Amino acid sequence: MASIYIETFGCQMNEADSRYIADRATASGYEIATDPALASVVVLNTCTVRDNAERRAYGRMSHFKALKTADPAMKIVVCGCLAEQDRDRMQTLAPHVDAVFGTSDLVRLGDALAAWRPDFVDDEASEARALLRPLGGAADCVTDGYSHLRAFVTVQRGCSYYCTFCIVPHVRGRFDHRPMGEILAEVRSAIAAGARELTLVGQTVNAYRDPAGGADFADLLETVAALPGLERLTFVTSHPKDFTEKLARTLGAVPQLNPRLHLPVQSGSDALLRRMNRKYTIAQYEEKVGWLREHAPDCVLTTDLIVAFPGESEADFEATLELCGRMGFAQAFMFVYSPRRGTPAALWEQIPPEVGGERLRRLAQTVDRGIRALHRTKTGSVVRALVQGPSRKDPAKLAAKTLENITVVVPDAGLREDEVVARPWLEVRVDEAFTWGCTGTLTGIAEHFDGPARPVAGPAYDLLALR
Repeated sequence: MASIYIETFGCQMNEADSRYIADRATASGYEIATDPALASVVVLNTCTVRDNAERRAYGRMSHFKALKTADPAMKIVVCGCLAEQDRDRMQTLAPHVDAVFGTSDLVRLGDALAAWRPDFVDDEASEARALLRPLGGAADCVTDGYSHLRAFVTVQRGCSYYCTFCIVPHVRGRFDHRPMGEILAEVRSAIAAGARELTLVGQTVNAYRDPAGGADFADLLETVAALPGLERLTFVTSHPKDFTEKLARTLGAVPQLNPRLHLPVQSGSDALLRRMNRKYTIAQYEEKVGWLREHAPDCVLTTDLIVAFPGESEADFEATLELCGRMGFAQAFMFVYSPRRGTPAALWEQIPPEVGGERLRRLAQTVDRGIRALHRTKTGSVVRALVQGPSRKDPAKLAAKTLENITVVVPDAGLREDEVVARPWLEVRVDEAFTWGCTGTLTGIAEHFDGPARPVAGPAYDLLALR
């Protein structure tokens, strides 16, 4: 049977796009493959935010050339931000790629998959490809018993702010907001399919404006939260410029909203923020965080940080360390600045890599102290966390996420998958805290976040049962 393999690089926007591709493919009669060597179509959904992601994408294209050599009938497709940026030269650099679809071409990709479907029949070519050396990588959009518990709904694409380090406006375009009616229809479908947690996704999600009625993002959150059956709601990624006191009040007032906010600050230096064209000062950022802590005091704050941006002095970097100490971020995505072709900052004098690496290590030490402090506050408490599935490191344990997005790992207590899927909210007593998350003991499982939990037998009961 025809099958499609999807591999995704980058942000939640790309994850949502890959889910769309998978849905279009399955509607056209494809199965989702876990091995590129067994697929009729291989899709690489690319990112170009950092140089490392771009190099990895071209490296994967080179790996996939062996598949095309073994079976010229199979299709290799590249989409996403790198495809948009390099659409005119990608097939020169990787001539074995059959098709390139930019960020605005997802509908055309879906149409192409439907048109190709009759060409794929059961044959011996996939068996020949299966004999190739394993190509590595990780398959995306492969559904399992837990996949339906979380859903991503795109509400807005693109960005109009043109930060000097960012390629997004060039590859995803300016703001493009979906009508609220379309969003609500997709949310209802996700709830009907069993989603317990919904994430609204946008490149600058809190800049959302309904093109029909003018509702802002806070209005959208309240409308979505009011839909019957919705248990938990969250969103990514916000821009400080568009974080308003109204949105802070909404975070504190709507009970379905998870108590977390991702608000990228990038640097603790006003001089650097001006060079980055971020459109706020540190004083303004801290004022907005003050709104959050006034109206939603239980909400944790996460962020993005860049070190070694062109022109960053030691004093600028120290300002970032001091800001992190004051903010106590619950998590941070930290990067050494990576020049992006087509952006102003790529043309400026660059800071030596060894300086960037040393600053990143110091920053991680500061941020990690705040993360561990937050996780330690959970020890001894009982939390509810939505199951993700078996732990990757130990299949006899379950991994889950708390409302603050903290990973918790617990022994599975001998529960079957169908039992956990039917009651996916794990009630966990947190025993130990680490930088990556927490470990604990599973005490109960619940069908709904605010519903009663069915007790789970602990080790003492297990021992009695063996006598």
